Amino acid sequence: MAEHGVQDFLVAKRKAAERLGVTDVAAVLPKNREIEVALAEYQRLFGGDSHVERLSAQRRAALEAMRHLSEFEPRLVGAVLAGTATEHSDVQLHLFADRAESVTLKLLDAGIAHEVTERRVKLDAERVRPFPGIRFSVDDHSIEATVFPADGIRQAPVSPVDGRPMRRANAFEVEALLGERLE
Repeated sequence: MAEHGVQDFLVAKRKAAERLGVTDVAAVLPKNREIEVALAEYQRLFGGDSHVERLSAQRRAALEAMRHLSEFEPRLVGAVLAGTATEHSDVQLHLFADRAESVTLKLLDAGIAHEVTERRVKLDAERVRPFPGIRFSVDDHSIEATVFPADGIRQAPVSPVDGRPMRRANAFEVEALLGERLE
């Protein structure tokens, strides 16, 4: 995940198992949380200052996007929030609007090039649902924003790491992260 930019835990597990010649993958694969902890440790040991600088730049890009899209109550999620982002990681935001087109119009009015996408999101153990998304860049950092209904702010989707509600950070929390020295 750190070296090849694989974002999906299951894909990373399968690639590692294949590389190691493991055939009974169901019995021996680590949990996603264990992988995230190992990834953070790898980055701490081998990433050094370059990892800290890259993560800070990704968080600054997130904060700039969040400020520009403040009317949609943006929240930072994923690897950039967790501190495990690599050079291949997109900045992931959750936005909240009655109509996804409102976000698109805001970007159009600002002259920001973007692409409309769709992202499948796991809401709970049984429900996976597609949501509109928008990709754009801030300071050469790719931003992937998923647009939820306005009331979607009340319940976070399930985290792919641990199956719990996904951690979300508002702009104030991201500012606080930027004020801290990463360890």
